[in-house]
Amino acid sequence: MRYLSRVEVRLKPGYLDPEGESTRRALQDLRYRVRRVGVAKVYEIELTASSLQEARKLTEEMCRKLLSNPVKDDYSFEVRKLGR
Repeated sequence: MRYLSRVEVRLKPGYLDPEGESTRRALQDLRYRVRRVGVAKVYEIELTASSLQEARKLTEEMCRKLLSNPVKDDYSFEVRKLGR
């Protein structure tokens, strides 16, 4: 069966986010009352697995092995079954 995993990876609190900080300043220059901007990466992964449980397990492995750095990143994901 086919599944779609949507993974979001963001910096843990306390790590510098230069892109987010630059965006915050630019928004403030445009007169928006923005206090903080955080930037995250989103991955959409289409995969094949025998069950939703296996698709979740595989997605977790991908996050740990490649998509995130456990020292500086947090991640979350959701997995859904794709139609035939």
